[in-house]
Amino acid sequence: MADRRTTARDLAQVAVFAALLAALGLPGTVTLGTTAVPITLQTLGVMLAGGLLGARRGLLAVLVFDALVLAGLPLLAGGRGGIGVLAGVSAGYLVGWLPGVVVIGLLSRRLLPRRPLWLGIVVQVVGGIVVIYAIGVPWTAVRAHLPLWTAVVDAGKFLPGDAVKAVVAAAVCRQVHRAYPGLLAPRTPATGRTGAPV
Repeated sequence: MADRRTTARDLAQVAVFAALLAALGLPGTVTLGTTAVPITLQTLGVMLAGGLLGARRGLLAVLVFDALVLAGLPLLAGGRGGIGVLAGVSAGYLVGWLPGVVVIGLLSRRLLPRRPLWLGIVVQVVGGIVVIYAIGVPWTAVRAHLPLWTAVVDAGKFLPGDAVKAVVAAAVCRQVHRAYPGLLAPRTPATGRTGAPV
């Protein structure tokens, strides 16, 4: 059975990816469509966290980021932060990052890295688009007082950009896993080192 203890290396990786999520918010936002949900690069960070760190460490990275945002740090794209963001129309996407990164991590651990690029793209689309939208779109509909179908149609503005992010994340993850094939492998209790992926 894999050792689930969190090591200093794990904590460093979590911190790096939490910082990456913050950095991807620096370019700012673009707002299109009928709702005020912004288009940002931060979903790319979620995709990379799940694909490179796996479910547990990826989730920790997103949790750290979300906790810092809710504590008031202006880390979301556009300089937003504080508990008040949960009242916004885009908060469902922020919440959706949590199950999204877990799904990407679990599928990546199960299917990758010894699989074709197209399968990596499917993993990113399922966790980084389908799962996140499944929470973000209904949340937007409720907060913006819109019919669900209107919110679904409006969310179509995100699909081209998120599809590009999924391809980029899959390509990056594939190259990193080629260089470090044991990155997603569980640590063995005896040595603390990673074993071969199953």
